[in-house]
Amino acid sequence: MTRRQAIYVKGFAHNNPIPAACRIGNVVTTGVINGVDPATGEFPDTLEQQCVFLFQQVELIVRAAGGTMDDIIKMTVWMKDPKARAALNEVWLAVFPDADTRPARHTMPAALEGKRLIQCDFTAILGD
Repeated sequence: MTRRQAIYVKGFAHNNPIPAACRIGNVVTTGVINGVDPATGEFPDTLEQQCVFLFQQVELIVRAAGGTMDDIIKMTVWMKDPKARAALNEVWLAVFPDADTRPARHTMPAALEGKRLIQCDFTAILGD
């Protein structure tokens, strides 16, 4: 029996044959998560809306792995324009309002394809 568990989320899929995330023990790490509209599969035109959908996907994935947003320890975010962090920070503060319990985050520029304006991955440690 393998220790590794692939995490799949209905309505979330990569183009390649890979899961949304993987769990070994209480550690969960993801592949890339985009700010795509889950209802249409399309990227919204605005960074603000992509940020909302991005965090919705993050929550769906961490819950599918058996955790909550409180279990996320680190997020890495790639943005087409990292100077536009205000849109990201607005959702970030809504999702993680307590400054004493926010996960670490690193944001960096990326040459994202098509209408992608933002993407991320995360690591979570489930339970105590």
